[in-house]
Amino acid sequence: MNKFWNWVKDEESGTRTLYLDGTIAEESWFDDDVTPAAFKDELFSGDGDVTIWINSPGGDCVAASQIYSMLMDYRGSVTVKIDGIAASAASVIAMAGTKVLMAPTALMMIHNPLTVAIGDSEEMQKAIAMLDEVKESIMNAYEIKTGQSRTKISHMMDAETWLNANKAVELGFADGILFKGESDTPPDLLLENSFMFSRRAVTNSLLDKLPKAKSHKSVKPPVPADELEKRLSLIQH
Repeated sequence: MNKFWNWVKDEESGTRTLYLDGTIAEESWFDDDVTPAAFKDELFSGDGDVTIWINSPGGDCVAASQIYSMLMDYRGSVTVKIDGIAASAASVIAMAGTKVLMAPTALMMIHNPLTVAIGDSEEMQKAIAMLDEVKESIMNAYEIKTGQSRTKISHMMDAETWLNANKAVELGFADGILFKGESDTPPDLLLENSFMFSRRAVTNSLLDKLPKAKSHKSVKPPVPADELEKRLSLIQH
């Protein structure tokens, strides 16, 4: 199992730190009893407050949903620290933080979900309806954390919105900025505009992260159309 997470425990203080790096559930999560169970076992193997460092372009929305729910259900305080990027599915996980902190150079990105569908016009309509429901479910996490209206959140997702640390704090996606000392800079000057990228720029950047095929691996058989409908994932696979 290729884990995208790693727990580190300070033996002296007993503090536990979780590192989420890279694509979420790059190999397996959907219809997998092993990976989700392993993550849950490790999360609940101890108690007390935990710190989670996130640097991830996102991944599978089903995995993100389960991790989000596990963290929300955890009895201790959950401090999320974003040191690189928390994009797409990773931003959903970040919303489970009791406190969300971002490095001054970090970025958060939210956008609409993406899936692959094959079939006639009826199949396409089913895929569209399903994506609409997935978007609504993702918006629930953003709404609970930020208090922003669903209309505003929906527009931000449509626009593929990138947020720097200051903008994320302004909009409620984050609660504070890491390493920030006392500053004489007026608050209105700190609230910079969010980063906005075109769909093509974002897509091309994330496509570059697709794993390259390896010659020693066998080619998997094509997945049936009805199965493809189930395998929802966000754009940064």
